[in-house]
Amino acid sequence: MSIFDRTETGYPSPSPVNHHRADLALPILSSYEVLTGRPLLSRAYGESVTEYALRAYEAPFVLLAHDGREDPHFIYANRTAQRLFEYPWSTLVGLPSRHSAEADEQAERTRLLARVMVEGYCDDYAGIRIAASGRRFQIRSATVWNVLDRDGRRVGQAATFAEWSDITH
Repeated sequence: MSIFDRTETGYPSPSPVNHHRADLALPILSSYEVLTGRPLLSRAYGESVTEYALRAYEAPFVLLAHDGREDPHFIYANRTAQRLFEYPWSTLVGLPSRHSAEADEQAERTRLLARVMVEGYCDDYAGIRIAASGRRFQIRSATVWNVLDRDGRRVGQAATFAEWSDITH
């Protein structure tokens, strides 16, 4: 059973006690590398899994993942994601991931997730997302991929992007 199979909410936030959630970060990062053929975050020689997971959590790019439920819920969000979406870990993790997009963006989001489910990943996504305050922002050059367990089964999906801009009216 994968950590992504858990159905309860309340995943503790990354800390030294839980190795900065290496149990979540490692499958997310390794799946990215397996599917795209390149590392999202290179692991330094001799770097512990705890240090590696901390670097993912503190990275300057957004790193998010949701589980494999029919209505997926976020299971991981690094600090950059928390700041951008204006939610603390305790609120963002466990939130249905559909809440990251406005209602009129849901169909496009659903098509994206279905495409990734079939193709493994896409690295050309752009779309509009919404923060907790209602602030809308455009994401660009996003990569979305399937998160795989040790047996190569899809257990969730993840996304990363480093380009975004607020939408002003």
